[in-house]
Amino acid sequence: MQRSCLAVILAAGESTRMKSSMSKVLHPVAGRPMIAHVTAAVASAGIADVALVVGRDAEKVAAAASVEGVSVTPFLQAERLGTGHAVLAARAAIEKGYDDVLVTYGDVPLITEQPFLAAREALAAGADVVVIGFHTDKPTGYGRLLVKDGELIAIREEKDATESERAVTWCNSGLMVINGGKALDYLLQIGNKNAKGEYYLTDIVEIARANGGRVVAVDAPEAELTGCNNRAELAMVERLWQERRRTELMVEGVTMVAPETVFLSYDTAIGRDAVIEPNVVFGPGAVIESGAIIHAFCHIEGARVSSGATVGPFARLRPGANLAEGAKVGNYCEVKNAEIGKGAKVNHLTYIGDAEIGADSNIGAGTITCNYDGVNKAKTKIGHGAFIGSNSSLVAPVAIGDGAYVASGSVITEDVPDDALAFGRARQEVKPGRAVAVRERALAIKAAKKAGR
Repeated sequence: MQRSCLAVILAAGESTRMKSSMSKVLHPVAGRPMIAHVTAAVASAGIADVALVVGRDAEKVAAAASVEGVSVTPFLQAERLGTGHAVLAARAAIEKGYDDVLVTYGDVPLITEQPFLAAREALAAGADVVVIGFHTDKPTGYGRLLVKDGELIAIREEKDATESERAVTWCNSGLMVINGGKALDYLLQIGNKNAKGEYYLTDIVEIARANGGRVVAVDAPEAELTGCNNRAELAMVERLWQERRRTELMVEGVTMVAPETVFLSYDTAIGRDAVIEPNVVFGPGAVIESGAIIHAFCHIEGARVSSGATVGPFARLRPGANLAEGAKVGNYCEVKNAEIGKGAKVNHLTYIGDAEIGADSNIGAGTITCNYDGVNKAKTKIGHGAFIGSNSSLVAPVAIGDGAYVASGSVITEDVPDDALAFGRARQEVKPGRAVAVRERALAIKAAKKAGR
């Protein structure tokens, strides 16, 4: 669309119903502040300039609203005198002379670019104000959109509506687009002669019509316009977002055995023919390539799982974990900031942190890369085709060469050359009959403690 557009995002509410120590628009949906979902939708609609009207937690809200593709300028609304007053807080931005002025809210994180584009197209077709509405079978509490001969003649609040008007199921979302050349004039005409003494943005419909302007409404899916005022509604919004994204991924060719138990982040990327088993949680930054298998009860964040690799069950991939093709991370394993080479296996009960594991290496059960000395972290390097025996501790910084073999139960503190065999454990000794004496001593100690009670 060639027309210029300013998006005014209203995010200055006190969020009292959320009962939170922070603004409600900072609460996450799919691992991302809900205000960022709104600005992302604005960016997807090709709108580059955002006037963000802020109040509580102003700096944090402005920071959270910053996403790639938009320039965000905050405007403080010091007093709360209604939605019309809130939009005028961004007067300096509106006066710059955009073709279109879009007004949306910071607590509608399910919104996509489509309603914005549809409203702007209607504006380009000759309307002066375009209201975004939705159809619902439960209209109680919403303002009704009253249409005659294809034009929106009024937004009637329920308390003011007649019986026939209350039967209307097309409702006002509060979102709209205004002709940029007339927006400021219309906004300045909004009065506050009402019970609350506030300036209502909805009055702009009748103001535009009184000034000879054309006002229309466009429809959007009800779910996309779902707002959020308390924790119960936040949970509902999360559920709706997850359901929508799961469906999108499955339609694109991802298998989810029990999709209702899989939780995605806003940027989770999963390739075609990947399989996601039940009870998997993806944090931000997870990339699962085509054909990978994520078994049940895994948590993956900031990690990449390449084609043909498998994870879990009960595994955790932390940021920086990178599994190459055909690699395997098995049950009860944790991987952090580590490269797991092609075909390498990290099978059971193992921690791999700050490490490089070469292709086709095998890491035995209970192995630990001891990467942290309490102050600094160091790296472990394991070469191609190495074998690390069960219950080994690799004290970083340390390097294990290609084809090297580390005996089970070893503590390795020095580098191991290629094809070498390394033992790092005490020699076993057997003391015949000594177990009897040890047991008798332990029983005596126990009896003495019991007698002393």
